[in-house]
Amino acid sequence: MGEGKMERRVQEEGNEMQASVTRPEAAQDHPLDLKRHIRDIPDFPTKGILFRDITPLLQDGAAFGQAIRLLAARHHGQRPDAVVAIESRGLIVGSALAYELGVGVVPVRKQGKLPHKTYRASYTLEYGQDTLEIHQDGLIKGARVLLVDDLLATGGTMGATIHLIEQCGGRIVELAFLIELTALKGRERLTPHPVISLIQYY
Repeated sequence: MGEGKMERRVQEEGNEMQASVTRPEAAQDHPLDLKRHIRDIPDFPTKGILFRDITPLLQDGAAFGQAIRLLAARHHGQRPDAVVAIESRGLIVGSALAYELGVGVVPVRKQGKLPHKTYRASYTLEYGQDTLEIHQDGLIKGARVLLVDDLLATGGTMGATIHLIEQCGGRIVELAFLIELTALKGRERLTPHPVISLIQYY
């Protein structure tokens, strides 16, 4: 076989091999596939609560990467100045999203977990009450903020965090979630801020 034919054959085989590798990733790229990576845990953390567990999604590199890219794609034209992420699962998602966007991440944590001077806001959630804090120097005044959590339920946690960002002088550009429990109408309570969620349970 001549060198020219040999080179063409090697190139064709290489293209076929590359296609066979990339096709499965492309098939997983559809956002509807993300829901199959969410696990339902009944009676957690208290009886009567159906917990939507995102750890299977986090454990799947392709699914987790797709979720982060979907959330980030909305902001590549005009990046936020910072991502603010709520502990604990929201901080995992928010950190990855901040990295994808090339910006910093500002943690919002439960009372007593941050070492420096903080602002504080309390809220009622579906199974109790809690208090969140943010560092007072976490955001510069006027910063454009993308606010991230793993799940939107009643909107109580996010409402308290919005109050924290306002205390810092930040401006919210979007509220982003992996999961939204639409029956709890949390989105309505967060008006007028724009809300995006990748997975909805009705």
